Amino acid sequence: MRILMTGAAGKVGTLLRPRLARDGRTLRLSDITPVEAGPGEEWVAADLADPAAMAGAMKGVDAVLHLGGQSREHPWADIVEANINGTQVLLEAAHNEGVEHVVLMGSHHAAGFQTRPADGEDLPDYAFPRPDTYYGVSKVVTEALGSLFHDRFGMNVTVIRLGTCNEGSVDTRGLATWISPGDLTRLVEAALVAPGYHVVWGVSDNARRWWSLREAESIGYVSRDSSESHAAALIAEHGEPDLSEPLHHRAGGVFTLKELGGSW
Repeated sequence: MRILMTGAAGKVGTLLRPRLARDGRTLRLSDITPVEAGPGEEWVAADLADPAAMAGAMKGVDAVLHLGGQSREHPWADIVEANINGTQVLLEAAHNEGVEHVVLMGSHHAAGFQTRPADGEDLPDYAFPRPDTYYGVSKVVTEALGSLFHDRFGMNVTVIRLGTCNEGSVDTRGLATWISPGDLTRLVEAALVAPGYHVVWGVSDNARRWWSLREAESIGYVSRDSSESHAAALIAEHGEPDLSEPLHHRAGGVFTLKELGGSW
């Protein structure tokens, strides 16, 4: 099986590469920043928004894990070119090559202004988009493009609304939003073979989690990790989080604060 991984030079790609290695599997790594391919890997340089380059990168591919694009807030034109045009070009190349399974790395910033449900229930898997940034808008479009290519062409697409992926939670907000690299690997593995179209929250089963795992579990994801092992040290340093503050009350956290938005 050959899996194309875009954005392989980024943080998430770096965390996932060794964890996705399997006998009989080839990871085809792609980025505009070169990386050195290891055992079971191939390297191909490709700009996401370059149709010819993406068509070449897609040759002989069985599935796609799309991590590439602008990973933080940028001017609108940069976001459109990398995250919107780039995702459309990638999906078009995958369709033309007959690729049946695509995993799109979305973001919780697609629903950043969604808040903790007052009834204490989890925020639903398909919570209506309320983006907190231009980056978040691009991830809403990612979800829409995935839906289109599923409905029009029958492509199996899973969009992961990724939370905070690090080796360990680095702040008290992460106690709710963290996903371990191991759990993200398990979620990606489930998504790579899931039929249909899905939007799932990318989060570990943390004790303080408030994002639903129902849809992720429906495609076979089983979380084995929790941020609670990091809680004591973080709370000793920062105190218990105030769940009424935007940092902890809104899905997008600090990215929903007005001062980050410039003139808008």
